[in-house]
Amino acid sequence: MYTLSQISEIVGGQLIVQNENSHVIVDLAYDSRKTQGKDDVLFFAIKTHKNDGHKYIGDVYEKGIVNFIVRQDFKGKIKDYPKANFVIVKDTLSALQSLAKYHRQKFKLPVIGIAGSNGKTTVKEWLYQLLCPDKKIAYSPNSFNSQIGVPLSIWKISEDDKLGIFEAGISQPNEMGSLAEIIQPTIGIFTNIGAAHDESFIDIRQKAGEKLNLFCNVETLIYNSDQSVITEALLRSGLTKKIHLFCWSFRKKDANLWIKEVKKAQNQTIIKGIYKAKTISVSIPFSDDAAIENTIHCWACMLLLGYDNELIYNRLSLLTPIAMRLEFKDGINRCMIINDTYNSDINSLQIALDLMNNQQQFSKKTVILSDILQSRQMESELYEKVNYLLESKNVHKIIGIGKAISRQSMVFSMQKEFFETTDDFLVNFITHTLENEIVLVKGSRPFHLERIADFLELKTHETVLEIHLPHLVSNFNYYRSLLAPSVKTMAMVKAFAYGAGDIDIANALQYHGVDYLAVAYADEGIALREKNITVPIMVMNPEENSFDAILRYNLQPEIYSQRVLNQLLKRMDIYPQINSVHIHIKIDTGMHRLGFSEGELPDLLHIIKEHSGLVVESVFSHFAAADDPQSDDFSALQVTALNKAYDYICNELNYKPLRHICNTVGICRFPNYHFDMVRMGIGLYGINSFADSHKISNVATLKTIISQIKTISKGQTVGYNRTWTAQRDTVLGIIPIGYADGFPRSASNIAHVLVNQQLAPVIGNVCMDMCMIDLTQLSAKEGDTVLIFGTEHPLPALAKSSQMIEYELLTGISQRVKRIYVED
Repeated sequence: MYTLSQISEIVGGQLIVQNENSHVIVDLAYDSRKTQGKDDVLFFAIKTHKNDGHKYIGDVYEKGIVNFIVRQDFKGKIKDYPKANFVIVKDTLSALQSLAKYHRQKFKLPVIGIAGSNGKTTVKEWLYQLLCPDKKIAYSPNSFNSQIGVPLSIWKISEDDKLGIFEAGISQPNEMGSLAEIIQPTIGIFTNIGAAHDESFIDIRQKAGEKLNLFCNVETLIYNSDQSVITEALLRSGLTKKIHLFCWSFRKKDANLWIKEVKKAQNQTIIKGIYKAKTISVSIPFSDDAAIENTIHCWACMLLLGYDNELIYNRLSLLTPIAMRLEFKDGINRCMIINDTYNSDINSLQIALDLMNNQQQFSKKTVILSDILQSRQMESELYEKVNYLLESKNVHKIIGIGKAISRQSMVFSMQKEFFETTDDFLVNFITHTLENEIVLVKGSRPFHLERIADFLELKTHETVLEIHLPHLVSNFNYYRSLLAPSVKTMAMVKAFAYGAGDIDIANALQYHGVDYLAVAYADEGIALREKNITVPIMVMNPEENSFDAILRYNLQPEIYSQRVLNQLLKRMDIYPQINSVHIHIKIDTGMHRLGFSEGELPDLLHIIKEHSGLVVESVFSHFAAADDPQSDDFSALQVTALNKAYDYICNELNYKPLRHICNTVGICRFPNYHFDMVRMGIGLYGINSFADSHKISNVATLKTIISQIKTISKGQTVGYNRTWTAQRDTVLGIIPIGYADGFPRSASNIAHVLVNQQLAPVIGNVCMDMCMIDLTQLSAKEGDTVLIFGTEHPLPALAKSSQMIEYELLTGISQRVKRIYVED
């Protein structure tokens, strides 16, 4: 712990004390949404290219935070926060990094630093799994590898820690040097070099050299010498003469660890290697190439640290896939289950609780928590700290699993229930006590709490739609980066958020600062309001019988005709307590769907001016062909028509509503037409041929499994109406997805799916609940995953072969397909 005065001196700041009661700092924060009101928290107001923390000081101050580090240009506003203390610095990010660097220098522990294009987080998490039984480890939570994440991770190092494991990521040149000074690794792992962030570097050689800057002062660097780009970068850097190198290789027998044989079996791989002239081997419960590469890095690291290979073999065989962490699944009794059953310590618990608190659609929060292992704290002190953390996150119930947490049951102040073992819970827990709440299942690996997560999960069939929320947020921020700071954002969450799940998508977008949401019908908006979605919601197709609900739930109707406006006014008379209703006026500029024509505006404005309770929130229109460059002249005519209508409305109202016309394609193609707000739709899911492909990511992945494999003879037919005939003896796979799930019948005999990285044609007519695929040329077995669409088999390819558009396919995925929301 440091005093605020010490921190001010460390970062070279000017200390202004207005609150004599708050001087000792325990935690650091920079995200106002995750900050809890405690007087031992120091908030860094950091300005990035996307946002500025200074804008949220008022919000954080209202929560009870009283210690801040701010830029010099904020000094004039300090008087607005009379109970707060401030450290004035030139640059708040540099101050955070300086503080972390100072803190790191106090500890002489060995530190493993990990860099590379892929695999950093997996290698870090696996090393933690492998080494934590022997020592207390400080490590990066989740993917905290950025200019902000690294110093926040380093801040968590304590006197009890005997080892550090931290990852470092960069997206631009000249970033790694500052991270190296903060982490100060003694052992380095360079996982690999790939295409990530290529656009920011001259070439891959420059990128490899920049990543190597993390390892300039390590004692030993572990790397794969088969990667020629890394080997060449090492030679250019001169590090080969300065540090010890531990290389492993599939091809080079003189490597420190020569991988002699890799034998894959079902859900298992045996890896044999030569180390110090002896043949050794390990077994892992994975068979994909990325997992094998990550495993070998961990194996090499453990050999370097002096571990006996028999112990390494045993521990590697128990590795857990990192995908198990932070998965959102529908649970029993209308609950949502967050599965974080990989490890349990105070730091990772706090991160998981922050994620739980982001899900504002649930008012009740339950935590199922195992004993926290590898802690050097007194048991009573540890669980008092856990209770304090749960209280601060408004958790209403704790369910403890384990003897230690059960012994400390009296320290917990909320509703509570305890079981000594996981089996005890599975036998005796009464499931109906959980209802309509969010449940975090958080546990150390020996407790196998994944069994509890599976027990509480709502059982549906084996076809699932995975929604990668970090990719959604990244796409949202990409489009936002194309806008001027004053331009607002509206996200379309109609049609069940394009099939992705409106409540969860809306919640994520609200958390990350979307200004407006839009739905098609009032009942969609009501569902969002009932799940604590508070941002303004535009209803695009208000119906006559929906205006009561629109008024009660503070929704904002689109007004596209006088008939709709009169229906609204009629219902407003029944609710005199409602002082104002915000409306959005739709202008028909050439789409010729809904909207007012130019000639209808005078009568419209006459009515609006007669009713002071009407507030025109926005005036907007809809491009007819934003994605067709040959129609750009027509798009320009639409903008001219909108501008003319907008100017007329502003003159009549004597104020300026928001003006918007750009959809997601328009954001990319027409920067001059961004106006006051833009609307984001399917582009949020990574589908936009006009966006920078390096900066948007696929969000939705539809997958199923092979239910059965059978062989049919030449001449036999497949499916209803016998539309496909085998031209040879054929290996047939049956997969449990059909047109009732949203896999279109038009895909029959045309489309392909992906099985073990190989395309398999759909044969025969798609049935209601299943369809058939040709596996003759493929290596596959029953239970293997089948990718319908996703990153490796893009949705547009399926849409094209099925003679559909992407919108149809996404919105057509039925409710019986389970949605799984994945966080990094």
